[in-house]
Amino acid sequence: MIDWARFASLIHFHQRFLLTSHIRPDCDALGSELGMAGLLDALGKDVLIVNAQKTPPNLAWIDTARRIKTLGVDVQLPDLADREVMLVLDTSAWQQLGDMAIVLRQTTAKKAVLDHHVSEDDLGAEAFKNVQAEATGRLVLEAAGWLGVPLTPEIATPLFAAIATDTGWFRFSSTTGDTYRFAGQLVDAGAKPTEIYRSLYE
Repeated sequence: MIDWARFASLIHFHQRFLLTSHIRPDCDALGSELGMAGLLDALGKDVLIVNAQKTPPNLAWIDTARRIKTLGVDVQLPDLADREVMLVLDTSAWQQLGDMAIVLRQTTAKKAVLDHHVSEDDLGAEAFKNVQAEATGRLVLEAAGWLGVPLTPEIATPLFAAIATDTGWFRFSSTTGDTYRFAGQLVDAGAKPTEIYRSLYE
């Protein structure tokens, strides 16, 4: 299980964060990045989201503010040199990081992983993992509670998309009663399932 007190300490005692996730990003990757960025924004942190590959056109709706940058296109390696913490979301595998693996290897920042996948490489990072979780977006939602950040529609929407898609819209066996309770929190905070579904599938 995740040591959330330790995770909260990592967040509270640093200011400049770099978030990244896996190549061929899906809604759990993108939604977790955007949700975590929202939590960090609320705490007054300086946040960059940088991926090795561009957001797929069919998922561009999730990032209306165009916060997610692409390494080598929007951001270059020297632009990331001042980051204090590099947080990898929704993967623990070198091969899934693409060129962001270069950043992870070279950075002097503290390294951490927030993930729900069983597979795991040694990324040289502190691992905050719960392989029982149905989505990394669920872990970001748990982090919100530990960090004392109220949910907003801007945080809730990408996190709902993350959980809904990683559970096959709540059809997969990973779906539990807790999944629906977490989803309910996000709806109460402003996520609109009908609009999210339409953006994804219609």
